[in-house]
Amino acid sequence: MTADTASATSTATEAAKAGGVVHVAVYDTFADWETGHATAWLARTGHTVRTVGPAADKPVTTLGALRIQPDLGLDALRPEDSELLILTGADLWDTGDDLAPFARKAREFLDAGVPVAAICGATAGLAREGLLDDRKHTSAVSFYLEATGYGGGEHYVDSDAVTDGDLITAGPTEPVAFAREVLGRLGAFEDGKLDAWYRLFHDSDPAAFEELNA
Repeated sequence: MTADTASATSTATEAAKAGGVVHVAVYDTFADWETGHATAWLARTGHTVRTVGPAADKPVTTLGALRIQPDLGLDALRPEDSELLILTGADLWDTGDDLAPFARKAREFLDAGVPVAAICGATAGLAREGLLDDRKHTSAVSFYLEATGYGGGEHYVDSDAVTDGDLITAGPTEPVAFAREVLGRLGAFEDGKLDAWYRLFHDSDPAAFEELNA
């Protein structure tokens, strides 16, 4: 472990003790738009958001051409330092095994009882890892996951987003529904305000704004 990696791990551990750290996996061709609602509102409700890349010292470039310098490398990420791992879509999920280590890390999290949230192509990565074989889940369409050869087809749910215990899944066109499940799982809102949040950002319900900010 390098000095930078050790420092990042120490920082993440202290933040987790202080108030809860959410880790967002970042990699080349990362789909920028899929996590914005979730991470913004987690941050606004007191959670610390950290990015995790293939390596701490190597920037990644998103589909939107943004360069991100990860806060830590995947090898330094431990479930006990986190309250949630978020995996987004990326072209790389469907073009090779470059992102397979992130799916294996998701297994570590689930085995440790720490939630994982996957959207778009990341669901295919989890399918290849066998993590959807016995859990209810969703994705873009059922046959997208069937192409992975996974064994969980009977547990596929045709829905915007699905939560099954510690696993959250969603399709690529549902970043708001994905965020609703993430925010709900981590208790970001109280007193029914999660419903107001969803109606505001998904349905453009003007009445929900006052409810959310009451």
